[in-house]
Amino acid sequence: MTEENNPTPENTPKAETPGSESPAVKETTAEVVAEKTSPKKEVSKTKAPVKKIESKPIPTPSGDAPDGHWWWGTGRRKAAVARVRIRPGNGEFQVNKKKLTDFFSETRDHQNILTVLEKTNTKGSVDVFVNANGGGYTGQTGAIILGLGRALAKYDPSLESILRDNGYLSRDPRKVERKKPGQPGARKRFQFSKR
Repeated sequence: MTEENNPTPENTPKAETPGSESPAVKETTAEVVAEKTSPKKEVSKTKAPVKKIESKPIPTPSGDAPDGHWWWGTGRRKAAVARVRIRPGNGEFQVNKKKLTDFFSETRDHQNILTVLEKTNTKGSVDVFVNANGGGYTGQTGAIILGLGRALAKYDPSLESILRDNGYLSRDPRKVERKKPGQPGARKRFQFSKR
């Protein structure tokens, strides 16, 4: 047999034992051990400034309602119209004699409508009753938001700046573009054929 086939101590790889580490490994383990045993340096932690929570005053109605009971606001969006009436109460919200969550199935619609009350700090202090017709859910949601904004502006005129800054008193004029005669849609065209 030749030397290549016979395992010799020179040809076999050395099995590393815990005591037989290379110098580089010894240095890194020594550094890790030194870090673990050395006293930890205290990191100066700066606390974030505490935000002062300002409680907004609950808006109060300015005088009596024009008809003695309600403040009205009409909102329109796309093909939808919403007649909104509000009065001081405990936060009841009805759309077409149904609860808001029953009428609108999308949580997006609930949140968009309720943000008007949250921004003006009137959530839970006014009852809202809405008659909505025409259009779809998105159009009716936009109409309710505008109608609710207009009614709240009449309810307490000091809320107008908040409502205007958040865009609750601006009507969204976008509508579906009409279909053109001789074409399949508003913008769609039939394919051109030269021959």
